[in-house]
Amino acid sequence: LTPSSSPLSVDSLVVFRMRAAVTFAVGAASATASGIDLATFDGKAGTTFKFVELNDPVMGGKSTGTWQVDAAGNFGVFDGEVVNVPSLRAPGFIKAAADGQFADASAAFGGDLVLEVRSSTPDYTGFRAAFAAGTMSPSYACAAGGSIPLSRGCFKAKFSVPAGQVFVQIRIPFSDFSDKWSPATGEQSTTCEQDKSVCPTASSLKGIKRIELWAEGVAGKAHLEVRSISVEVPSTPAALRVAERPPAEFGTCKGPVQDGLRFGLSGRTTPDIPVPVDENETLAEAVCCDSRTKVYAEPQFLYQAPDISLYSKLEAGVTTFYDSVCGVPLFRAPMNRTLAEFKADTDEHGWPSFRPAEVVKEHVTEDKDGFVYSSCGTHLGSYLPDEKGPRWCIDLSCVAGNPKADASKLRVYYM
Repeated sequence: LTPSSSPLSVDSLVVFRMRAAVTFAVGAASATASGIDLATFDGKAGTTFKFVELNDPVMGGKSTGTWQVDAAGNFGVFDGEVVNVPSLRAPGFIKAAADGQFADASAAFGGDLVLEVRSSTPDYTGFRAAFAAGTMSPSYACAAGGSIPLSRGCFKAKFSVPAGQVFVQIRIPFSDFSDKWSPATGEQSTTCEQDKSVCPTASSLKGIKRIELWAEGVAGKAHLEVRSISVEVPSTPAALRVAERPPAEFGTCKGPVQDGLRFGLSGRTTPDIPVPVDENETLAEAVCCDSRTKVYAEPQFLYQAPDISLYSKLEAGVTTFYDSVCGVPLFRAPMNRTLAEFKADTDEHGWPSFRPAEVVKEHVTEDKDGFVYSSCGTHLGSYLPDEKGPRWCIDLSCVAGNPKADASKLRVYYM
């Protein structure tokens, strides 16, 4: 197999399922109806990125490789040899990496990263794929694998390629990836199965900033031809996410979060917080009802997000904010001040901010640590007085409910 090999027809496409180690033929195009392309090599806008090859620079590493694009066949060619680093007497690495703003892959959470590839070195066992997301410095994270401070957020997993002349689809479940791995060997130091905090999340898949293909930790010649890199949503009923309550030992609310929260909050179906919780919790369930997130808040300035746009949805005059679980009234604003002053207060802090006249006292309490709760047990935010006096800094997710008489308690499924 060489870079000049002629392109293959789509009927010769083979799908190889890594988890089950099953190979079967399909007569379909490479991008499935439920797939999202991240990188292709056909010049298409939005999926064409510049991959750059990097040889092992550590302590006199001797591994060498190349990357080129076969314009006629519309695929990338990663070729080279991994050899021992002389001073370490252990194999080094080669890799090809591309930086950019890749497509939102959050819909594929629970699914797979899909590589459409073929190889003339199917016996090589050091192939790995990685992607950076949720990190400010993708190249730094992908050099260290969480082994040094602030280097989390580069998720890596192994893959292998079966022998053959045809392109195959290699599916790597996202649950196989971890952002804690050894920069010396590429081996995961903590697996997703061992610790959910190292797993990719739907939130991280929204913002993939870097994709890498590696030959690492195993000496030998490595040749990989890549026609596309994509993600695929789960094809099983798991693709329908049922909004779940936190486990009983962590649940603090007296009931489930309402369906149809106001201000667009029901559209926030993933727990976008920096602490691991159950993957099917919505943002509201995680922030308002899960004790594991007690010291965390919803994303700052969430109320300004285009899908929320709180100010455009306020009622004329005074708006009442209801508990997102039980629907009791909690805050009414603005009271004893102008709407402009309410907005200025909120914009200064990044979360809806209420003053004493706006609090429905029979349903809002604070504990000794300043955490604010409703009479239904819903965690609402924090009591944070400032130079202007008492102030309740509140998560909009937790006060976006419908009035008690109108609240629907039906569970809802999200695609």
